[in-house]
Amino acid sequence: MRRSPALYAVSIALLSALFFTSTYVLNRAMASAGGHWAWTASLRYFLTLPLLACVVPLHGGFGPVWRALRAHPLPWLLWSGIGFTVFCVCLTWAADSGPSWLIAGSFQITIVAGMLLAPLIYRDARARLPKRALGLGLLIVAGVLLLQLGHFDGRLDGQAWAALASVCVAAVLYPLGNRQILLHLERSGEDLNATQRVFGMTLASQPFWLLVALYAGWQSGAPAASQILLAAGVALFTGTIATILFFHATGLVRDDPSALGAVEAMQAAEVLFATALGVALLGESWPSGWAAVGAGLVIAGIAGLSLVVAAKAAGDRRQTQALRTDRGA
Repeated sequence: MRRSPALYAVSIALLSALFFTSTYVLNRAMASAGGHWAWTASLRYFLTLPLLACVVPLHGGFGPVWRALRAHPLPWLLWSGIGFTVFCVCLTWAADSGPSWLIAGSFQITIVAGMLLAPLIYRDARARLPKRALGLGLLIVAGVLLLQLGHFDGRLDGQAWAALASVCVAAVLYPLGNRQILLHLERSGEDLNATQRVFGMTLASQPFWLLVALYAGWQSGAPAASQILLAAGVALFTGTIATILFFHATGLVRDDPSALGAVEAMQAAEVLFATALGVALLGESWPSGWAAVGAGLVIAGIAGLSLVVAAKAAGDRRQTQALRTDRGA
């Protein structure tokens, strides 16, 4: 029987969403066990680097990455520090604030952030803000607010607001750093594929992770073996397996607008997976009341937005690459 490429791609994207969810669940597990957030963040990228190093030789090799880093070290240091280090520090710190589904749902605001950043970054057709996409983005924002208000019974104290602000900062910095690196590569004419780019950013961010690790050691001493093991799980499942699966899925259907939209929309399943895994593995409560309504709005907004945006990107290599921008280590 002939396999449907679209159905196959959607299945791969759904599997990648499951692996991406490990970030929220394992971060929460480390926070609940008393692991310092700075160790959680730094260990993730320390361990992702060697894993990616095993994959890069199969996807273009190290040579183009070394040449790109040597030719323009400052842009790589700047945007890797912003898009990887500061992003992950904010997201990991926020893991103390609530269950996995709360962070997973709130971080989906990154889709809206990427849209709003476009006019500030680009000087071509990508700078336009489509009205339908913006309207769906506002639906996601409304869902995030309901998630937070529902979880905290409508009363966000100072710590809750700080955690929400931290997630929002992470949601902005991640697409900012990644898109700026892509734009730099366009201007410099350096041709790096997705795996090489993620490896280059992970490598360039290592000096900042050393500083974060020094702070972690000063605050809490050496990390526990269990924290190292859980961080290795994040590095393997999110930084390596999920990223490769997602890029493969988008590549399979890049010329099919509806299939590409369906693949991109599978990221909405992260909220569902985070809820199920958090309840099953960490004993977290199910979202209820307004929080459940908020989760539904986030999922609906992501699905609708993905279909709108992907329809325009299908068949266009640069636009399809932009869809992949908000997915990485």
